Amino acid sequence: MNEPIPVSRTVDWGTAKLMPDVDRERAWLLTVDGAPQSYVDLDDPTYIEFEYARRLAHVVDCAGEPGAPLDALHLGGGALTLPRYLAATRPGSRQDVVEADRGLLALVTEHLPVPGGSGIRVHAADARAWAEAAPADSADLLLADVFGGSRVPAHLTSVEYARVAERVLRPGGLYAANLADGRPYFLRPQLATFRAVFEHVALIAEPSVLRGRRFGNVVLLASHVPLPLAPLARLTAGDAFPARVEHGEALRRFTRGAAPVPDSEAKPSPEPPDGAFGIG
Repeated sequence: MNEPIPVSRTVDWGTAKLMPDVDRERAWLLTVDGAPQSYVDLDDPTYIEFEYARRLAHVVDCAGEPGAPLDALHLGGGALTLPRYLAATRPGSRQDVVEADRGLLALVTEHLPVPGGSGIRVHAADARAWAEAAPADSADLLLADVFGGSRVPAHLTSVEYARVAERVLRPGGLYAANLADGRPYFLRPQLATFRAVFEHVALIAEPSVLRGRRFGNVVLLASHVPLPLAPLARLTAGDAFPARVEHGEALRRFTRGAAPVPDSEAKPSPEPPDGAFGIG
């Protein structure tokens, strides 16, 4: 059998590399300009390598009725880790994936194709523009994992964007976003922004990140119905790198003094420090 070999290609926003995992026969790591973007095991799409992706997978597990199909919108595609996971764990789901980097999409489509009949449709477009044109009340779940390089783009951090997400979601729908911060000067305004639109918000994070001791990923949750806090807390506490689900009064104290961010004042998430998300 031929050993898999790394693939490198210039894409729209940098140099993408697919590197095989020597420990898993058909598993691949996708990086862009050296920063890890996605990890996919083609033989086992339920295997999730990255901690932040595992937390988003927990959100998938807790959305709606257990195991029932979902209509999902993914803003940001990468190597389609979460769409593959959702398709495997909730057969019959219908999923739209929006990825702006056409070169990256072509690379993933060629080397990590999605099985036919998966219910996954991929669109090469700007995430917000596509969501603005999407039908209202069309998604049970909206997962946002969009990074321009290593930063969340500014136009996906504002009140106007939060209202776009609200419009796309059904009344009981759930929004979840992968964010990154270090101080956390970015997270507080983001919470205030989504609280201005949604009735319920929460964070899944390691305490060291919320205390500003290190730079890391945080998952923001928002909905008009009560969030599945207890099952999420159990799942995230059992991970290799345990996280907490912050909500209620603790989150209000954390957000105190922060104001919602309009489009006119929106900024991208902070630049991570050198080596924050690199690989050896």
